[in-house]
Amino acid sequence: MPVYALGDRVPSIDPAAYVHPDAVVIGDVVIGPGATVWPGAVLRGDDNRITVGPRTSVQDNAVIHCTREHPTVIGADVTIGHLVHMEGCEIRDGALVGSGSKVLHRVVVGEGAIVGANAVVTNDTVVPPNAMALGVPAKIREDAVAPGANLDGAAAYVRRGERFRAGLRRLDP
Repeated sequence: MPVYALGDRVPSIDPAAYVHPDAVVIGDVVIGPGATVWPGAVLRGDDNRITVGPRTSVQDNAVIHCTREHPTVIGADVTIGHLVHMEGCEIRDGALVGSGSKVLHRVVVGEGAIVGANAVVTNDTVVPPNAMALGVPAKIREDAVAPGANLDGAAAYVRRGERFRAGLRRLDP
C-alpha cells in the first residue's frame, strides 16, 4: 500500500487495521485497530489530521481530506461508503455515510446517524444522533434510525478485513 510521510506529517496505522494495497494514505492520518481502508480510497492529511476510529470502514474510492483549520474525525464503528468525499468534518460513532455522498466543512454527523447515498451535507450542518440526512442539499429527518442499526454493517467490514489480510494475494506478474 502506498503510505507517504509529508514533511513531518507521518501516518500512524494500527497493526490490527487493514489497509488494502491499492489505497493511499498520506501525511497526518491515524487509523485505529480493526479499521479497514479499501481499494482506491485516498486519505490525505496534508493540512491537518485525519482520524479513523476503531472498526471503521472506509470503502472503495472514498476521498477523505481535511482543511487547514479543521481536521476530519471519524469515530468508531462507522461505515464510510463507496465514492464518498468528506473533508473538515466529524462523523461520530456508529454512523453510516452512504455511497457517493459529500460531507463538507464543519459538518457533525451524530452517533448512529445515516447520511443517505448521494446526499450533499453542506457546511456547518449538524445531523443529530439517529437522524437521516437525505438529498441535495441534505434535509434532516430526526429520530429516523434505530439505535445501533448501523453496527452490524461495521462489524461485517472488520471480519472482511481479517479475511483479506489472511487470503488476498496478487496473481499478475
